Amino acid sequence: MRNPAFDEVWGEGGDTSSRPGFEALAAWIAETPPQEFDRRQQAAEAAFRQLGITFAVYGEDEAAERIIPFDIVPRIFSASEWKGLKIGLEQRVHAINAFLSDVYGERKIIADGIVPAELVLANPQFRPQVAGVRPPHDVYAHICGIDMVRTGPNDFFVLEDNARTPSGVSYMLENREAMIRLCPELFEMFPVEPVDDYTDLLLSTLRSVAPHGRGSEPVCVLLTPGHYNSAFYEHSFLADAMGIELVEAADLEVDDDIVWMRTIDGRVRVDVIYRRLDDDYIDPLVFKPDSMLGVPGLMAAYLRGTVTLANAPGTGIADDKAIYSYMPEIVRYYTGSDAKLPNVETWRCREPQALKYTLEHLDELVVKLVDGSGGYGMLVGPTASSAEIEAFRAALKAEPHRYIAQPTLALSTVPTLTEKGVAPRHVDFRPFCLSGADGVKIVPGGLTRVALREGSLVVNSSQGGGTKDSLILADRPRRRGAGPEPLRVGAD
Repeated sequence: MRNPAFDEVWGEGGDTSSRPGFEALAAWIAETPPQEFDRRQQAAEAAFRQLGITFAVYGEDEAAERIIPFDIVPRIFSASEWKGLKIGLEQRVHAINAFLSDVYGERKIIADGIVPAELVLANPQFRPQVAGVRPPHDVYAHICGIDMVRTGPNDFFVLEDNARTPSGVSYMLENREAMIRLCPELFEMFPVEPVDDYTDLLLSTLRSVAPHGRGSEPVCVLLTPGHYNSAFYEHSFLADAMGIELVEAADLEVDDDIVWMRTIDGRVRVDVIYRRLDDDYIDPLVFKPDSMLGVPGLMAAYLRGTVTLANAPGTGIADDKAIYSYMPEIVRYYTGSDAKLPNVETWRCREPQALKYTLEHLDELVVKLVDGSGGYGMLVGPTASSAEIEAFRAALKAEPHRYIAQPTLALSTVPTLTEKGVAPRHVDFRPFCLSGADGVKIVPGGLTRVALREGSLVVNSSQGGGTKDSLILADRPRRRGAGPEPLRVGAD
């Protein structure tokens, strides 16, 4: 049976011959015995289990902690493909920060009629408490995860922007370590760009946006909601890799609008907080008054400029999927150029004609909550039951402003190890972009998520998806006899 989607190794329709440049990977897949694939896959799972690389699934009666599935067959991007993606990502992240600076400042984009005022000012993610506040170097979204999909050899689209607290980068790093240990021959075959300096770049980015006058090595901490959070493993991993303290709310206090960390040697002033909890929970004096996860007085310190929060409060407005639908106009407005990475076509159900079209084509479209995440609150029309479609129809009619709709794309596939052998499975891609005082930096890699269920387009781990290593090839030949890249992060 031919694969109707574009396969990144085999090409259109899953042809029997590999795409140019992928012959070596195709040969590796064909020549590796099935039992050897199984052995390596089991070894990877055992290592992840030992390391405690887990994520939490909420709302289930059984054990919520799971090991995220990892696939041993990597995904490869050519140097030229990555070059184009990198340029487009830099442009998009610049535009996101310019948009955030504007909507919390002069709001020119609203005055000029590019984005409707009510879509911003009445948005639950808009934080009027920080209007007029300028963070150091005017950077709001210090860490962005841009979700992308592919439908053809040169057809890449942005699916959504993650500018609040994007997660998944620890899997990118751990996946690479697993691949180097279990498939070292691939790093002899291909000139793979390293990703192991991500945490160094993250730390330098955080330090670069410290409040003015705090010296060359400002104190940075990572604020976590605690070990019950679904991404706690990642919080612990990143803090350890950067050599900074992992703290919870009880470890911090605010005195005279200055944030202090309690230690056994006394209080230490904190300059930068990489916070991994949403705005609603960071300060009970400003946002949710019943939050036990936040630090009372933290926003007062932020507003006074004595501490930097990364990402800045209010960045969630750039996550909103209705705002996403305006990103081509937003990019053009702030950069003067068309977006190099296009959006997926999007219908805003708040608009009568778009709602009418969506209701008439529910069985063909993907419908999402504008503030949804994790694959929840989403309808995939072609695979939904009649009952699910009718339930969504009622929800759309009741609150159309809460939804957007998109066509069901034929996402690209990548060879993936399954119970029946290697077979195509649909994938997406989340590269991580860092913005600091010295501009945007992007590690040549990212998190490839794979829909492990045959025919599924939902890649989220909470919905049965897994991950792959993403190998970005360098624009240079592999040195003969060169070993795999050394990894410092997470090494034994």
